[in-house]
Amino acid sequence: MTIGVIGGSGIYEALPLENTRKEEVSTPYGDPSEAVTLGELAGKEVAFLPRHGEDHQHTPTDAEYQANIYALKSVGVDRVIATNAVGSLREDLPPRTLVVPDQIFDRTKHRQPTFFGDGMVVHMGFADPYCPEMVDHLATAAEEATDDDTTAEEGGTYVCIEGPQYSTRAESEFYRDQGWDIVGMTAIPEAKLAREAELSYATVAGVTDYDVWKQDNEVTLQEVLENAEANQEAINQVIEHAIRTMPGDFESDAWSALEGTINTPADAIPEETRDRVELLAGEYLA
Repeated sequence: MTIGVIGGSGIYEALPLENTRKEEVSTPYGDPSEAVTLGELAGKEVAFLPRHGEDHQHTPTDAEYQANIYALKSVGVDRVIATNAVGSLREDLPPRTLVVPDQIFDRTKHRQPTFFGDGMVVHMGFADPYCPEMVDHLATAAEEATDDDTTAEEGGTYVCIEGPQYSTRAESEFYRDQGWDIVGMTAIPEAKLAREAELSYATVAGVTDYDVWKQDNEVTLQEVLENAEANQEAINQVIEHAIRTMPGDFESDAWSALEGTINTPADAIPEETRDRVELLAGEYLA
């Protein structure tokens, strides 16, 4: 197995990877955020990519989502552990809590959510946006790897906003009224693209703030960065434990997610499009 990890550079620096090397990957969707770092941990190959680049130079809207997922797929990744910094929409999910969500509500506006198009129509099922098997595994890892001072919760809805601005109070209160749990800027289109690439994908989200719904609370970058740094050690522990304990007999419906979803006859798909998606859908177009 090859396990992909998408997150901040603090994760890569903390993982005790051996035999590391960097691999420059070119994709039909542009360059990924950085070169892919490959290494070994507990006998398993790990491929790491920082979502926003090593210097956090890509905004949530402009991050290289397509190229990043394609690059991980091209180096043999079949499952992905992501990390996100999020705001809490619940009083009982304070900053420095970890959440392994199982649902997403998409409120983004300006992002490319698919690898396909250009003469190829794909209708992908997305009812369970995070792989249930990976959600369970990450939640178990969070329970086993963190100390008594860290609270980790399995399940919940992540509402993904466009950013880079934080919510208005009206928006934040609306999200709470819907019963959603956390709010962030990077779950979409990453989760959609991971599903199209037939990758088992789930995330560990670290709560950094209460968004702006809480009375006398105004989310600031300083608060987010301070709590994100405090969350980092716990998230690193969860990821390392999840990698070490990843079962060899792991199965995921995501690995056959494209089956029966291509609505365009193969012989009607333009050759240029077929070439571009060969890594992703070639076996279904043969």
